[in-house]
Amino acid sequence: MSIASINPATNEVLKRFDPLTGEQIERKLQSAAAAFQRHRKTSFADRSMWMSRVAEILEKDADRFARLMTLEMGKTIESARAEALKCATACRYYVEHAERFLADEIVTTNATKSFIHYQPIGPVLAVMPWNFPFWQVFRFAVPALMAGNVGLLKHASNVPQCALAIEEIFSEAGFGEGVFQTLLIGSDKVQRILDDPRVAAATLTGSGPAGSNVASEAGKQIKKTVLELGGSDPFIVMPSANLDEATQTAVKARVINNGQSCIAAKRFFVAAPIAEQFTARFVEGMRSLRVGDPMLPTTDIGPLSTPQMVADLEKQVAALVKSGAKVLTGGKRIAGQGNFFEPTVITDIKKGTPAYYEELFGPVAMLFVVRDADEAIRLANDSPFGLGASAWTNNPAEQKLFIDELQSGMVFINSMVASDPRMPFGGVKQSGYGRELGVYGIREFVNAKTVWIKN
Repeated sequence: MSIASINPATNEVLKRFDPLTGEQIERKLQSAAAAFQRHRKTSFADRSMWMSRVAEILEKDADRFARLMTLEMGKTIESARAEALKCATACRYYVEHAERFLADEIVTTNATKSFIHYQPIGPVLAVMPWNFPFWQVFRFAVPALMAGNVGLLKHASNVPQCALAIEEIFSEAGFGEGVFQTLLIGSDKVQRILDDPRVAAATLTGSGPAGSNVASEAGKQIKKTVLELGGSDPFIVMPSANLDEATQTAVKARVINNGQSCIAAKRFFVAAPIAEQFTARFVEGMRSLRVGDPMLPTTDIGPLSTPQMVADLEKQVAALVKSGAKVLTGGKRIAGQGNFFEPTVITDIKKGTPAYYEELFGPVAMLFVVRDADEAIRLANDSPFGLGASAWTNNPAEQKLFIDELQSGMVFINSMVASDPRMPFGGVKQSGYGRELGVYGIREFVNAKTVWIKN
């Protein structure tokens, strides 16, 4: 079965690709193994030079890469361009800091000299999603390659042109043959690659079931994994918050990337004294968003990635309404060609409804009124997910409470949750384990070797 690139704004097939054969996969694995033996011995100076060229290519051709992302998965053209430039920022960050992050760390012991020596571990398989088709890949690939590892990318099957373009970028920048390769394969071939002894580790960004499968298979081979899975991030607003800023950010946080982001705010908990004001402004903000052609710079929300995504979201909304929830705006797919869904706000949601515990992957917000910070925390933590959390308060005691008590890998106070190359990114509970980005991200796929010398 071919791998198809389909425009979600029109459902037009853009291009088809034949998946790799078993023989082609074998050649890719051989190439990765050989490339690692060469790349691991390259200097930080050389890696930095090549990665700087990657950043330059991303910046020079940002418009071309943006168009590719928008055509394949429907993100707005402005956000796609910003994504390409953010990838360049990550490149420059690790060019500046990678050598220091992996420098020998002296530890005082009763040895003559003892230290921690960081070394790359080998080819790393990256199973990546479609929603941020460049950024998700680069936030793995940049630290991995700067550490001396090599990458094998199994990208989502609906963004094959993005996957091939990324491989070309690293090649054009000067990274050697086999250092970064795209594998155009279906998910049924992932197990074979994970099982191969030449593959040292795996990282996955995606759904819980996909993460569980990869972790289970890698675990059988005693291979390291990093998982960044789903999220149903809480957005909490307390009476002391700047209501104008909180409301405007709430709209942006819910519909970023057409609402298809693991760290998008999805559950909104608002203190009773300000609930009426917040709700009115939030609903109006969602209602005023422009849905349409993602190629137009004036569009706020483009299509969902596939017809199935629309059907799934429609089913979740219908289940909430059937259980007694109230739709304040939106709630339906938009008729016509393309995979469009109305910006939606739902309230009066009862615990126990399946969708209450699910991730809503589209522009649908669930709104709850709470008595105080304690109730907000209790409800926010009543979720299988624990990726990020945003809390809005100018009360120092509440800020500390949210930081300490919210069960998440990230807490943002008076800001929306976002990834930043300088800070570790990842979650707890069913949102995964391990970290990307920052110093912790580059150390996930290295051997922290203890060295003990006595003379």
